[in-house]
Amino acid sequence: MLRVTAVCLLLAGVLSGCAGAPRTPPADAHMKGALGSSAHGAYRLSPVNQLAEQLRGFRQASPELVRQALLDEHKRWVGTPYVLGGESQRGIDCSALVQQVFDEAFAVELPRTTGDQVLEGQRIARDELNPGDLVFFRPPGPYRHVGVYVGEGRFLHASSSQGVILSRLDNVYWNRYYWQARRPLARTELAQRVIQANEG
Repeated sequence: MLRVTAVCLLLAGVLSGCAGAPRTPPADAHMKGALGSSAHGAYRLSPVNQLAEQLRGFRQASPELVRQALLDEHKRWVGTPYVLGGESQRGIDCSALVQQVFDEAFAVELPRTTGDQVLEGQRIARDELNPGDLVFFRPPGPYRHVGVYVGEGRFLHASSSQGVILSRLDNVYWNRYYWQARRPLARTELAQRVIQANEG
């Protein structure tokens, strides 16, 4: 009799344990709760998850948004001759070009001179470059040089010999005189400014 009672108690415990354990919802039910349902049976994101998706997409798109804004500036300025002290499409120097590009593409005010621009933002390693970072060079002579990194190893600048162009960082000349890079603003903030400029 004791054995029968023990077996009954054991079975009751097992059964009540199974009945009381929360069931794992099917994958569809979990997704339905996160996404919400529509009248047509398709799922749409809840407001919270929609915002998360937008932020994820924004982070992924931001380097390309910044890069495209810089390439648009290149189209606007390409071929403009280099003129020391120049600030227009009749002639421009490297730091004025950087200042104008940041003003037009991102609504960011940078200082006018290379000496002041090299103090902006934070210094970053060359292998951390993102579109929108400033790249600085110390070529022979009294002047420093600055450009804006556009990605894929290229930077936009006003060359003293060729005017406004895109050049490769690994070009023998620029590689030899590379000095440092600075990040004036995070790329997500630059991308946000591009979006605001396009909406405005």
